[in-house]
Amino acid sequence: MKQLSILNKPQTNKLKILNDPIYGFISIPNTLIFDIIEHPFFQRLRRITQMGLSNLVYPGANHTRFHHAIGCMHLMQKAVLVLRTKNVEISEAEENALCIAILLHDIGHGAFSHALEHSIVNGISHEEISLKFMRELNEEFNGKLSLAIEVFEGRYHRKFLYQLISSQLDIDRLDYLKRDSFYTGVTEGNISSDRLIAMMNVIDDELVIEEKGIYSVEKFIIARRLMYWQVYLHKTGIVAESILVNVLKRAKELASNGVELFGSKALKHFLYNTISSNNFTKETLKIFSRLDDYDILSAIKEWINHDDFILSNLSKMIVNRELLKIKIQETPFTDKSIKETITIVNDRLNLNKEALNYFVFSNKISNQAYNTEKPIKIYTKKGKLKDIAKASDQLNVLALTKPVVKYYLCYPKILVQS
Repeated sequence: MKQLSILNKPQTNKLKILNDPIYGFISIPNTLIFDIIEHPFFQRLRRITQMGLSNLVYPGANHTRFHHAIGCMHLMQKAVLVLRTKNVEISEAEENALCIAILLHDIGHGAFSHALEHSIVNGISHEEISLKFMRELNEEFNGKLSLAIEVFEGRYHRKFLYQLISSQLDIDRLDYLKRDSFYTGVTEGNISSDRLIAMMNVIDDELVIEEKGIYSVEKFIIARRLMYWQVYLHKTGIVAESILVNVLKRAKELASNGVELFGSKALKHFLYNTISSNNFTKETLKIFSRLDDYDILSAIKEWINHDDFILSNLSKMIVNRELLKIKIQETPFTDKSIKETITIVNDRLNLNKEALNYFVFSNKISNQAYNTEKPIKIYTKKGKLKDIAKASDQLNVLALTKPVVKYYLCYPKILVQS
């Protein structure tokens, strides 16, 4: 006799309304999207923080990928409504595909968003994993996500639909800038997403902004630059993320040498096995779907007590927010200055070369607020299309087309305290 599960009871109310602190009430448009949101793959996003370890800098930044995905779906509904009022034909199937594609665009993110990609899951990006999730869900939902996948991959014949999902002024950016600004309290990122969407139009199958929205686009580009340097590339956030990556790298290194480590089944699978795009099977995907921030944090708390000096001390830094010192400058650090730092650390802490690489390291960060190779087009009153960099009377926009690169060096605070 087959055992019944209370979890398999039929759903009765599938048209829910959610209350979002940014937009107010958000409605779920249909039963298919409701079922996708209810799926364990998507519910996992409640346990993936949107901004990694940025809450070590901005205590309010505890919102999740779930918040962001739902917000994106809401803005996509608004965009479709606006475009339809401007006689842009978008079928019900296309609207549904857009909502599903934007809802699932980040579903492949790992714990703490980017840390896993640079440590224990190598050779496969979160975009590739997102696509694997979408294809798996498509099988479960009998092909109802096929059009959404086609749009998501940019294979659909209507170009502007893909631009709504991925471009320099897409729905993803419109939500995360406004949302991250709200939760961090950094008001410079508070863009007018409603105004930008209201100014959208489609000309020759291309997503454009009408000329009267030019100042909103200028503010959007400037806000993006400010948010990157004040929030996403904040020096404390950079060093915290680097330490987290090093913790996971060290755990992976120990695991590969047969050292026993505490961890959930999902985390251990990725620590004790080499995972890449070549062997990322359906079974791997299911295990990945059970891996989230909670697995990583609970492991790190236990690793504080591990015998390995590197793993233990790096874990303490994360849990107790006793981070490495970081120095940032506009020119690369010379080999001489890096070697001098390594020598001082070695003299005071007596670490071997292997350990030193985990506690003293340099790298670079860069940001390009606006890329002219994928322009935001302004539709003028005379019926012409212009790149925002040329249409704007603000010199700031042109200046923001140049990538800004900065270099950083991390090292133990003992060098500063002594």
